[in-house]
Amino acid sequence: MRAIAIEKPGGPEVLQLVDKPLPEPVRGEVRVRVRATAVNRADVLQRMGNYPAPADSPPDVPGLEYAGEVDALGPGCERLQIGDRVFGLVGGGGYSEAIVTQERAIAKMPEGMTFEDAAAVPEAFITAHDAMMQGEFSGGEPLLVNGAGSGVGTAAIQLGRALGGFVIGTARTQAKLDRAKALGLDVGIIPDSGKFSAMVLSAAPGGARTILELIGGSYVDEDLRCVAQLGRIMLVGVLAGVKTELDLGRLLRGRAHLIGTMLRARPLEQKIAAMRSFEAQVVPWLARGIVKPVIDVVMPLADAGKAHLRMQSNEGFGKIVLRV
Repeated sequence: MRAIAIEKPGGPEVLQLVDKPLPEPVRGEVRVRVRATAVNRADVLQRMGNYPAPADSPPDVPGLEYAGEVDALGPGCERLQIGDRVFGLVGGGGYSEAIVTQERAIAKMPEGMTFEDAAAVPEAFITAHDAMMQGEFSGGEPLLVNGAGSGVGTAAIQLGRALGGFVIGTARTQAKLDRAKALGLDVGIIPDSGKFSAMVLSAAPGGARTILELIGGSYVDEDLRCVAQLGRIMLVGVLAGVKTELDLGRLLRGRAHLIGTMLRARPLEQKIAAMRSFEAQVVPWLARGIVKPVIDVVMPLADAGKAHLRMQSNEGFGKIVLRV
């Protein structure tokens, strides 16, 4: 099978199209003929040598999500059949023509959805949904999404709207905020030299009940200035850096929760639980068009290096999809 492999740590040019052995499923696993995958920040970090794949994933083939058709079943599989159109998350290996994965960690695609659209769903929507559930977000409350134009950001905005929340988002450009408003964003903010808390409090005087922090760095201290009493800051990404100074007094006085979360490093059963929750609540919304994947661009698998350059430019809106 064809796959994109990391030749050695480095720039996008180290991503090479190679031949790999076709994987075979063992007990409880299925093989999926991948039709599309998508690019994530974790793929870029892995390519640079800064984010090794989990032990049970290919060390040199990036890719955390996929959409395709089941083409082989391991012993003991009962939920799926050959030919089922499916999508889901993996620890790595998505940039390839086939992957094997746990049958319980897979969801069936909604009827009529294309493989390209389906590939843009898992990482963005499962990450956003899981973080919002940990953040105890419920309808009618203010939700702040920092990084509104990212894949996870566009998913979180739509989920916030579907749950009846008041959604505030930040982005670097007005163009991104305008597109986010079409997805359900109520208030868009362009941070002024990294500052946004005053504008959040103007829109939601009591503060944001839940904050999805996709940027990190100094944004976390701003979060502490505009999170509601007993609110939750869910740290999902650290694009702006892993270190910052925090006013811990604000954390204490607000009795706020600052929680880090990531899916890739979790034990299998926890990943399956996140998938089941997503499948129960979000997949029906996808099927009915209440929420939808947002695609920035679709490229062929062989152009993975160009796709990484596009992601690193931070100019995109939504997901970068690779057609396999």
